Amino acid sequence: MEITLSERITENLVRDSFRELGYYTAENGISIEEQKSEIVKIKKLLSKASKNNKGNKGYPEFIISNKLDHNFLIVFECKPDLKKHQSNNLDKPVDYAVDGVLHYAKFLSKDYIVLAVAVSGSTVSNLKISNYIFASNDGSYTELKNEHSQPVEQLLSFDDYYRLASFDPVVAKKRHEDLISFSRELHELIWTKAKVSEEDKPLLVSGTLIALMNNAFQKTYKALDSDDIQDAWLSAIKKELDKAEIPQGKKDTMIQPYTTIAVHPNLGRPDSKTAKEYPEGVFKEVIDSINDNVWPFINIYHDFDVVGQFYGEFLKYTGGDKKALGIVLTPKHIAELFSLIADVSKHDVVLDICAGTGGFLISAMQKMLRTAYTEQEILDIKKNKLIGIENSPKMFALAASNMILRGDGKANLHQGSCFDDAITDAIKKAKPTVGLLNPPYAQSKSDAELHELYFVKHMLDLLDVGGTGVAIIPMNCVISPHQAKHELLKHHTLKAVMSMPIELFYPVGAPTCIVVFEAHKPHQESNKKTWFGYWRDDGFMKTKHLGRIDLNGKWNEIKERWIEAYKNNEVHAGESVLNYVNADNEWVAEAYLDTDYSKITKDDFETVVRNYAVFKMLNEVS
Repeated sequence: MEITLSERITENLVRDSFRELGYYTAENGISIEEQKSEIVKIKKLLSKASKNNKGNKGYPEFIISNKLDHNFLIVFECKPDLKKHQSNNLDKPVDYAVDGVLHYAKFLSKDYIVLAVAVSGSTVSNLKISNYIFASNDGSYTELKNEHSQPVEQLLSFDDYYRLASFDPVVAKKRHEDLISFSRELHELIWTKAKVSEEDKPLLVSGTLIALMNNAFQKTYKALDSDDIQDAWLSAIKKELDKAEIPQGKKDTMIQPYTTIAVHPNLGRPDSKTAKEYPEGVFKEVIDSINDNVWPFINIYHDFDVVGQFYGEFLKYTGGDKKALGIVLTPKHIAELFSLIADVSKHDVVLDICAGTGGFLISAMQKMLRTAYTEQEILDIKKNKLIGIENSPKMFALAASNMILRGDGKANLHQGSCFDDAITDAIKKAKPTVGLLNPPYAQSKSDAELHELYFVKHMLDLLDVGGTGVAIIPMNCVISPHQAKHELLKHHTLKAVMSMPIELFYPVGAPTCIVVFEAHKPHQESNKKTWFGYWRDDGFMKTKHLGRIDLNGKWNEIKERWIEAYKNNEVHAGESVLNYVNADNEWVAEAYLDTDYSKITKDDFETVVRNYAVFKMLNEVS
């Protein structure tokens, strides 16, 4: 006679693990529901999830949610018999743990990122555990893996599960896409219901994120009256700034842009037009939305310029020509590429003289932290090794808030002109070894003193001897003759130039290139060839609602190939070349590359011949 072991035994073992791993700690915000759920969306998704296909509701043993991220769930399915862990075809959800948990997770993944956990066994010593991550709504999933790319075969704390799930490539991609979609929705809410100006919208986001860092505000803002919430919001920001070890003058500069929002008339008590839809006020709705959709992202993805993402998205709705305003924000993957080109580490001091929202500094900090081994090294990087300058007071506030949200780095942010003597004297004392730059683009040919190459030269002049400067500038800067090219090569060595994708800054159509210099070593004295890379295809594609994204997951492979070729000065026909250049030459790969005939197909040949024939015919007719 076969003995049927009770599933209650396995469930009790899982509960014991929950206690040991801190799931039942009151202040962690975790909710554990068993065999049911009071969450309306979950009940709806599982309304037809019966494992026996009878069309009624079905529930896994445990459903775990958390206040930190309402879009993330962990579900558990338990079986006492190890033989019932997984069927051969994963098609028996009633009888097998893996089959069952995948069944439920598939339904829930339509609206959630789901971590599915299957547990089998009747004693602590013989438990078998499988973990899977559902990242998209098409029902596809992968095994959950640890930092060493090994499958996770044990029960983890909620924080560890959340962290590993978040860094799954598919999850990270979906999180990013969700953030872009939300930024578009938030713009619509802020503009249509509150009429907040274009330049103040990103400040509303960054200020709210800082305010949410204040535990008292995060716990109480929902209960505040609409007349009081703006003052409480500003007070929370001030309290968080007071915790920062930065001079009072910088705090005052930073808080000033937020005071405008704190008295904005449409963010207080709702008027007759908004009272019905938002009876507690639009501001509380905005804070709620940011708390639910952005705050979880901030806590996980420390290498992402979230404030810059919103700034860039909001810019799309600004009237006028963004290029004419000199506003060209650097895409995240290019900021990451800069840190790889400069090969930054814990030993470097990184400078950005046109910091914007701080994207380069955030990317550099994350790469530097990966080379740190002690808490002292980590603290040193955050406190002493990131330097930024930003002229615009409002942009300075955004950059400083970005660094505060990352844990530090704001102490060495300067508000003012990068050409100011007092600021440059202070920076030289820090002896920066790496400069990263996306300068403001000149608005007209008459802006001789504001030519992009003069910003590049100034950055290099501030670096220590032998330092590496990396900048992204318009292509015409390296093609057209200019006095600045002579001044640059008189003092610094041009190591490399890479031609970037034409639509890199889409929707702004500004063809660009990356230039890499070695500081304070005259080009002629170096007597070295310059490496030119043809980096026109980064694998990103334009999409209707998300802009340019890595739609097919090609970027990592392309990035690694580019960096390897650059570091080793590799020469490949049609892709890269070495050449001696001077200030009068064109600094662009296209001028020196050899054609790679091995890649030319019959179709390419026929297209060229056909186009030439049409050209000849039209000219003869005319």
